[in-house]
Amino acid sequence: MFQTENFIKSLVVGCAFALVACQSSAPTVSVATTTAAVECSCIQDALTGAALTPSQLIAKLSNAPMVIVGEEHTNEQHHNIEQWLLQNLAKTRRQGSVLMEMIDVSQQDGVNRVKQASLSGTAVSATRAAETMRWNSGWPWDLYADVVMTAVEGPYPLIAANISRKQVSELYANPTFPRGERSSRPQVHEALSAIIYLMHDGNIDSEQVNAMMSIQQHRDRFMAEQLSKAPRPALLIAGGYHAAKDIGVPLHLADLHAQQPVVVMLTTEGTKITAKQADYIWSVPAVK
Repeated sequence: MFQTENFIKSLVVGCAFALVACQSSAPTVSVATTTAAVECSCIQDALTGAALTPSQLIAKLSNAPMVIVGEEHTNEQHHNIEQWLLQNLAKTRRQGSVLMEMIDVSQQDGVNRVKQASLSGTAVSATRAAETMRWNSGWPWDLYADVVMTAVEGPYPLIAANISRKQVSELYANPTFPRGERSSRPQVHEALSAIIYLMHDGNIDSEQVNAMMSIQQHRDRFMAEQLSKAPRPALLIAGGYHAAKDIGVPLHLADLHAQQPVVVMLTTEGTKITAKQADYIWSVPAVK
């Protein structure tokens, strides 16, 4: 399924978080965030192998009703790219909604209060926003603040894409799996089990693996449900495994008979990803 151990380790679902997202010519896009990660010509069409510039990728995504951006949670360059995408996609068409794995349903009311204050013209500091949203410290705020505040200040809803901690605890105690022809295929469960074993260096028993796989798939199903009913065009930011076309949210969208998303996978140089996992691959240099 995954071609290298590097892929398994680098596109971490976030075990600590996730287991306990036609124009004929390319528009001219001004760069709103200037970083080496954004300025590089390191984007590839996964199917054709063609190289793309960031502006060309924006043109490809501008007509997509649903986009999923898969990240490595602790990669600062990935968060810079996500912020750039939010800023520049909005210049080519009106953004309908943004969804984030890092926000769960229990936080939605707080998110809505911050959003309403921002839209009313009230200046909301990042610190106050995090407090009001009851931001989960498991997702380092210093990494996510710019992305979240960009979404807060946009004229579109910011939507929770994760199940609550209570639901996680219930699933861990009593694992169940969402129904669906594609997401329940043996090869999908086998791949997820292998990932979980690998992230724990094999120091985990089969019952724990089953519980964690249950949580993972319910997260994927909830993301798919939220994305399928979100105002269009919708953009979901999530961990790489959630974004992957062969084991994540896209399979659950198919089981829901929903439209298929365009998947942009953010990676680190040396990670091998194919068209089975993503539509576009944006690779950044490894930080030494």
